[in-house]
Amino acid sequence: MRKLITIVIACSVIATTPDFAEAGPATDRFADVEMKATHVAGTVHMLEGAGGNIGVSIGPDGTLIIDDQFAPLADKIIAALDGLGGGRPKLILNTHWHGDHTGSNPEMGKTGTIVSHHNVRVRLLGEENYPRSGLPLVTYDENLNVHFNDEEISVMHLPSGHTDGDSVVWFKTANVIHMGDLFFNGRFPFVDINSGGSVDGFIANVENVLAMIPGDIQIIPGHGPLATVEDLETTTATVKTTATAIRMALQEGKDAADIAADIQQDYAVWASGFISAERWVEIIQADLNL
Repeated sequence: MRKLITIVIACSVIATTPDFAEAGPATDRFADVEMKATHVAGTVHMLEGAGGNIGVSIGPDGTLIIDDQFAPLADKIIAALDGLGGGRPKLILNTHWHGDHTGSNPEMGKTGTIVSHHNVRVRLLGEENYPRSGLPLVTYDENLNVHFNDEEISVMHLPSGHTDGDSVVWFKTANVIHMGDLFFNGRFPFVDINSGGSVDGFIANVENVLAMIPGDIQIIPGHGPLATVEDLETTTATVKTTATAIRMALQEGKDAADIAADIQQDYAVWASGFISAERWVEIIQADLNL
């Protein structure tokens, strides 16, 4: 069963993290994507397109971005940055290694410096024929402070959560935090067991963040609309409650399909995004090594 679940999860990652080629079906898939820009606070903006939300800071030092979505969207991202009065980013911070957050690294890295946790670089080096320009040039083990556009930016590694290379990025001056994929706003999350993630670690990491951030901070989630602390608390509570219920049901020997049907009935809205009720049960099952 462990082998089967591993294959399912691995296939899911491949399906949502396309190759970095810029021709063929992958390009057509993104042809109609439009970048939506939202001013959050101070120098900070959020860009939505396809894939993970992008954090942006534009000011006297230039442009800094957090994550950069899929490879075919690089030109659209740069055009959106131009529209905000910025330009090609000087700094690119990666919250983790998945292709919907690092896909445009090879283009952005031609003129900017990519920064990430060390494990992000390790994971990207493991990708066959990954472009050299897309690799992080600066890595850290635990925390990093960045001073850019008069912002005090704290980059914090949170281990064994969504992956083994997760970071959150806190703009202390603007009072904004980018959570990466430790926050799917109003949806079940993806916990990548094969990339060093764990369900308990995911929950613990988010609870640690909640314990340190102020109540009026604005939150850029990895996926979903701009959020508040209340939104993060609600999502975390739902993740924790459902994970506990699924774990107990699996340990009691209940059928995974029946468990998923119950979750779907009780949490239909939460299962309507990237991770369905069935996939959420599969993730818990893989995490338990059943």
